[in-house]
Amino acid sequence: MLAAEVTPVASLAQVLALAIFVTAFWFIATERADKVKTVLVAAGLMALLGLIPGERVFYSEHEGIDWNVIFLLLGMMVIVGVVKQTGLFDFLAIWAAKRSRGKPFRLMVMLMLITAIASPVLDNVTIILLVAPVTLVICDRLRISPQPYLIAEVLASNIGGAATLIGDPPNIIIGSRAGLTFNDFLVHMAPAVAIIFALFVVFTRVLFRKDLRAEEIHIDEVMALQERRAIKDTRLLVRALVVLNLVILGFALHSVLPVAPSVVALLGAGVMLLVTDIDVSEILPEVEWPTLVFFMGLFVMVAGLVHTGVIGKLGSVAESAFGDNWFGAATALLFGSAVFGAFVDNIPYTATMTPVVESMVAQTPDAGTGQALWWAFALGACFSGNGTAIAASANVVALGIAQRAGHAISFWRFTRYGVVVTLLSTTLAWIYVWLRYF
Repeated sequence: MLAAEVTPVASLAQVLALAIFVTAFWFIATERADKVKTVLVAAGLMALLGLIPGERVFYSEHEGIDWNVIFLLLGMMVIVGVVKQTGLFDFLAIWAAKRSRGKPFRLMVMLMLITAIASPVLDNVTIILLVAPVTLVICDRLRISPQPYLIAEVLASNIGGAATLIGDPPNIIIGSRAGLTFNDFLVHMAPAVAIIFALFVVFTRVLFRKDLRAEEIHIDEVMALQERRAIKDTRLLVRALVVLNLVILGFALHSVLPVAPSVVALLGAGVMLLVTDIDVSEILPEVEWPTLVFFMGLFVMVAGLVHTGVIGKLGSVAESAFGDNWFGAATALLFGSAVFGAFVDNIPYTATMTPVVESMVAQTPDAGTGQALWWAFALGACFSGNGTAIAASANVVALGIAQRAGHAISFWRFTRYGVVVTLLSTTLAWIYVWLRYF
């Protein structure tokens, strides 16, 4: 009798949570309303209707707002704001533009390589925070649209970050749950990522062919510039770079040190402000406050799906659907993660699905097959970040930076590129999983 009474309530909660999420997603996708206002209303409804308890919004490790992400972003935004004062971004922009000789595709490849090479070592959000300002300056100097370059960098960061344990947040979650080491990711994920990224670089020539144009007169103007003159304060630059390198070292070592990346970023921001003696009031306007608020609302929206069991139910269906067809299970995890992870931020999606995958792995006949499921899940979760404009933290950050600079990238402009790249990378990953493990 009790079960009969509880089930309808649970079903109603799931329907309400899904309805709120889908409606909010529609407003974001169609841009019928401001995305920050939309997620705040949706998050408020989730809490008001009890679809996510109020205390879990702020204090739960697995549901509600992920403060590690919020404070990581806040700390890095402050650090980038200080570095910006030194003129370093102008220096790097002129240097990169001159090395590429102003050729749009060559410039795009350079920026994607920088992003992809750094992403396995640093979190891809951090990379976007560092590379995006440089990109904006380069494009401003060449008088070309920065949107295609920012989109390409985000796509590259989500692919490159999949290579290591610390390159993308989903990998950190999976590695912790599955007991997989940094070296395990290098051996199993890095080869696939290297191949897929190389093909992605070639594909961008076709994907962005209509946007890769620059006028010769502006190229000549950039080639005549002296990059060293862009540095405004050498002493300030030296101090800022020392702190930035220590922060980067902290990120690289966070898997062996008991310090979260968010703590490293906040500590680095505080030290940066102290040693450079810059007025805090000059830096706080550099923080992307709307982006931070958007993330908070989005986390609460997803938490409603998690708490009411919507995502868990989808995972349970997948768990029981394949029996002992392990290649079918790997295929479902890979493509299913690429699809579902694209519609909710891939961090909470991964955190929710890892127990389901762990249960599937426990039923496999040997350790090799079990690991194949983990790698399929990891590849799908990481590559899903390219699926839509809100699928990964790096996407949201890049779009926020672009909008603030007056070069807004619409949800659908990003997504129409992202869907194609996600389909390509996921299909290649599926071939890799089949050839290597089955």
